[in-house]
Order: sequence, then C-alpha cells, then structure tokens
Amino acid sequence: MSALPQSEMPVVELKAKDLPAYCPNPSMTAWSSHPRVFIDVSHGEAACPYCGTRYRLAAGEVAHGH
Repeated sequence: MSALPQSEMPVVELKAKDLPAYCPNPSMTAWSSHPRVFIDVSHGEAACPYCGTRYRLAAGEVAHGH
C-alpha cells in the first residue's frame, strides 16, 4: 500500500479559537493515533510530520499570541 501524495492528504481548516493546533486532532480515530505533535499554522499551512494531514487557518482568521 502506498502513501498518498502530500497534495491529496486531508486539510483541516482551523479557527483562531482552535489554536494551538495539534495532531492527531480530536476527530481522528484512536486506531490511527500517533504521538501528539503541535502544528504551527501561523505562516499559512503546515503538515503533520507523522501522518501528513495538512492544517491551515481559515480565511480571515488571525493567530493572536501563537
């Protein structure tokens, strides 16, 4: 089984109230868990180094103090 290309990985859009962002996120199932890692979305979009899920701040949202 091959991994999905980065461009096909899921994208999670976050609101400022959802920060700090981390993966695995609460909507992920327990069987697919990996160690929790915090994701820095302050510069647009970032991917989880374990599973490749992409995270980004929703349009118009601003990361204050993160």
